[in-house]
Amino acid sequence: MTRMMKRALINFFFRLFVFIFIFGLYLTRKEMLFEFMTHEFTFGISEYGISPLHALWFVFMVMMIQHIFPNKELSMAYKKGKIEEFEEVPGYSRLELLEFVQNMNVKAWIVMLTWLIFNAVFAALYLFKIIDVADMLMLTVFFYLSDYLCILFFCPFQTVIMHNRCCINCRIYDWGHFMMFTPMLFIKNFFSWSLFFTSLIVLIRWEVNYAKHPERFWYGSNQRLQCSQCKEKLCVIKNKLKKE
Repeated sequence: MTRMMKRALINFFFRLFVFIFIFGLYLTRKEMLFEFMTHEFTFGISEYGISPLHALWFVFMVMMIQHIFPNKELSMAYKKGKIEEFEEVPGYSRLELLEFVQNMNVKAWIVMLTWLIFNAVFAALYLFKIIDVADMLMLTVFFYLSDYLCILFFCPFQTVIMHNRCCINCRIYDWGHFMMFTPMLFIKNFFSWSLFFTSLIVLIRWEVNYAKHPERFWYGSNQRLQCSQCKEKLCVIKNKLKKE
């Protein structure tokens, strides 16, 4: 049980608590979620004061700001794009790196297309008023929980499309926030758009860094990404489940 695994489990149970709490509100006070999601810039603070939903927005924003300005407490999966985390493999093949990048980029586009098509279904349901803003918020909170389900237990993108070794070597690791807040794009509200467009900044930052320094993201050119140097072992539960 590494320090990073303990932190990941704490984050998972926190997100599980958030999901259960918001789902409870969804079942018992859905009108509260609806009012919050349809308020203007003030989020209704002047009318109702601070609510748990304001705290949820704050948690979401802080989470993304940490990825825009990474700190040493984050996983190597996030920090691998930083120059100080790059330990060059002597004599690595530049051709193999380019082949790796091309292969990963194709798979990444497949993931993006799959994700957009999947969310287009919910967007259509929302636009045709079959589901409402509270349903879209509930979907976002489910994606928030699913982010750590993918890290710790099972990731369909890793298994079916990307086939990467682990999360630390994942080409699309920092796409999580963009995926999480995709449903927020379709709701015209400060709460929703502030989350979606901040997540877009995180995504763009990641992609620019990957395009400029791909050698930092491949275990064949960066020794810090090799299993022998891993100090986090976030793949332990996931690999055990695979074997079973």
